[in-house]
Amino acid sequence: MESSSPRAAADDRQRWRLAFAGLAVAILIFGANFPISRHAVLNGLTSHDVLALRFATAGAILLPTFLMAGGVRSWGGLGFRRALTLAVMGGFPMSFLVMTGLTYAPAAHGAVIGPGTVTLIGIVGGVVLFGAKLTRNLVLGVVAVLIGLACLGIAGTSQARPEILFGDLCFLGVGLIWGGYPLAIQLWRVDPLKGTAVVSVLSMLYLPFYFLFWFRGFDVAPWWVLLVHAVNQGVLNVVVGLWLWSWSAPILGPSVAGRFPPMIPVVGTVLAIPLLGEIPGWLQIVGIVFIVSGLFFASLRRPGVQPRQARDS
Repeated sequence: MESSSPRAAADDRQRWRLAFAGLAVAILIFGANFPISRHAVLNGLTSHDVLALRFATAGAILLPTFLMAGGVRSWGGLGFRRALTLAVMGGFPMSFLVMTGLTYAPAAHGAVIGPGTVTLIGIVGGVVLFGAKLTRNLVLGVVAVLIGLACLGIAGTSQARPEILFGDLCFLGVGLIWGGYPLAIQLWRVDPLKGTAVVSVLSMLYLPFYFLFWFRGFDVAPWWVLLVHAVNQGVLNVVVGLWLWSWSAPILGPSVAGRFPPMIPVVGTVLAIPLLGEIPGWLQIVGIVFIVSGLFFASLRRPGVQPRQARDS
């Protein structure tokens, strides 16, 4: 037994390192998606093209998971109402707002406003639904995020292209919708991969409408461009990123895993400079700094009380 203890400790350390690296990769994937997706819509692909690549790829990959979970008869084991709710929060409506926002506003705005709003929704939901303690760090984080969002909104209205404000409002809608997804997953105790499979497969219902109304042929872009964005949207962001996050976060624990989301705006903003040439103005930089700081302060909270549904069971 004594000889196995050092080996077990070494295995735990190695597992922790792998989880840390996995979460870092997930953050890189999520943050990079904003400038990569905006690059797509600025170079010939429409938002509908990108969405079709996302849902066709992710839906095909996760279709076996959906079928093994019960298929259409039980709506992936979730029932019609819950499956539909998750599909709205994490499927076509949310993704359509992302791509619409990226059509009008800089990628850095999407990388900041979306995660910032999701954090606010998560904080409020954690307090209301799960009895999490509202600490000083949480309050400071919320205030900082709100100030940052206001700065970005003012910057959008003061620039030469007023449509930036419309794009920012789309990103705000993304945060409001997407923010409820992890809360619903936790409240209903849905396996993250199963939930993603349900969302991806149900979102494939969009594909017939795409081919009827928005399909422009397979020659709208070189085949390698379509392949790159299909892999980025459907494989990296939906399957790989989610799996890495779901596997790594429990190993690292909330105190460590909570430090990673504030890096999503940083990654998205930094990568938008070389990929798109989008250099933020001073007011945008102030807003981004406030939001990232707010996310960081919010992540410093201690784990809240045990969820109510866990205590009641």
